[in-house]
Amino acid sequence: MSVKELDFDSCYRAVAARDARFDGRFYTAVTSTRIYCRPICPARTPSTRNVRFYRHAASAEAAGFRPCKRCRPELSPGDPGWDHRGDLVGRALRLIDEGVADDGGMTRLAERLHITGRHLHRLFTTEIGVGPLAVARTKRLLLAKQLLTETGLPIVDVAFASGFGSVRQFNATMKDTYGFTPGELRATTGGKPGMCGDALTLRLHRREPYDAAILMRFLGARAIPGLERADDTSYSRAVPGGTITLTPGPGHVRLDVSVDDTRHLARIVARCRRLLDLDADPEAISSALGATSLAPLVAARPGLRVPGAWDGFEVAVRAVVGQQISVAGARTILGRVAARAGRPTGGQELTHLFPSAEELAEADLDGLGLTGRRVATLRALAVSVAGGQIDLDGAQEPAEAVAGLLEVPGIGPWTSGYIALRALRDPDAWPGGDLGLRRAMACLGIPEDHIERWRPWRAYAALHLWSSE
Repeated sequence: MSVKELDFDSCYRAVAARDARFDGRFYTAVTSTRIYCRPICPARTPSTRNVRFYRHAASAEAAGFRPCKRCRPELSPGDPGWDHRGDLVGRALRLIDEGVADDGGMTRLAERLHITGRHLHRLFTTEIGVGPLAVARTKRLLLAKQLLTETGLPIVDVAFASGFGSVRQFNATMKDTYGFTPGELRATTGGKPGMCGDALTLRLHRREPYDAAILMRFLGARAIPGLERADDTSYSRAVPGGTITLTPGPGHVRLDVSVDDTRHLARIVARCRRLLDLDADPEAISSALGATSLAPLVAARPGLRVPGAWDGFEVAVRAVVGQQISVAGARTILGRVAARAGRPTGGQELTHLFPSAEELAEADLDGLGLTGRRVATLRALAVSVAGGQIDLDGAQEPAEAVAGLLEVPGIGPWTSGYIALRALRDPDAWPGGDLGLRRAMACLGIPEDHIERWRPWRAYAALHLWSSE
């Protein structure tokens, strides 16, 4: 949906009903107060003559509106319309979440997408109403607002954690855009919870229903020794400079971050949201799949999510190692790979980071339980990712990335489909030939030709079938 396609009457009805299904899909700006809100804002519904609707928070801010302190737009779940899109704007938004625009500006963002900055700006203006740098600035400001409101992190640290280059720039931007300084906001909101020792705590909001138990179980069964720790209630992993822990709670997931350098906090938040599939639209998925042979499974688990990826290359290695062996066997070998090729963290339990493509390409993988053919596949994959021929972290069009994967010797439809499902965020990915899916379908009496009926949500269909075993 482009900026031109927002229907006023539909949006106004959603606001009047405070319909949570539309939270994150658009924002309501009130001309009499110059404030923009989420559709679920508890404030009195404004008159139609005073209302404007915007598809993105950045569009509302560019028009001179400030975020509401009551409903707090920074807590909105992401728009599912952008979450799964593989086109240029969708991929650019994911790279902005990763901090690419903060690190290298428009030039670096356009380079990652292999287009000109001018073309990228034109696409954003058409789709969202503002350019990519305005979107990046709004994301920085909203993250800063959340940190100032929910934590006791010093203002200077908030500035760098949210992607600003200096405290002076942070103060000036917030004053110019919102009409108040960081210190003034903190004075009115308190901003004292959210710190436990050296750890920083944030809430990551999601749409309901959300089946956290199945997701945690999936991640726990595949947790790599020395890198991750998971059970039915939480998930922890080593990240550069520290650790993170994700704990599902009512209406949100608590993120505890303990890192040496908070400048990459926006990237951490974005990766956590993708890992736990927090921006999905369960109603749209259930509506589509619930009208098929999967109806009993969907009714039993309407909040099922597709586990995503902390790092796309890591998921690709997991998929290659997991070919034709058990989940437990793959987990053991992956632990050895991380210990051999990954950087040590100095921690006692979470001891290693997962190796980058560059590190794995140079690593000695002999004696870890991998066959020679599997080692050759991993090395070819690592070289292709390190050289930029394959991009698994959002910049490359999914079909192009899958085509690149299929050119790697030893990677076939199952492996590429699994990578597309988890790393590329393709909602229609299908790991063809998966024995677990075949077994579940046979047990439920579902014919093979029903797979086509599950488009465009076959990735979620796969999770329903895996979870039914």
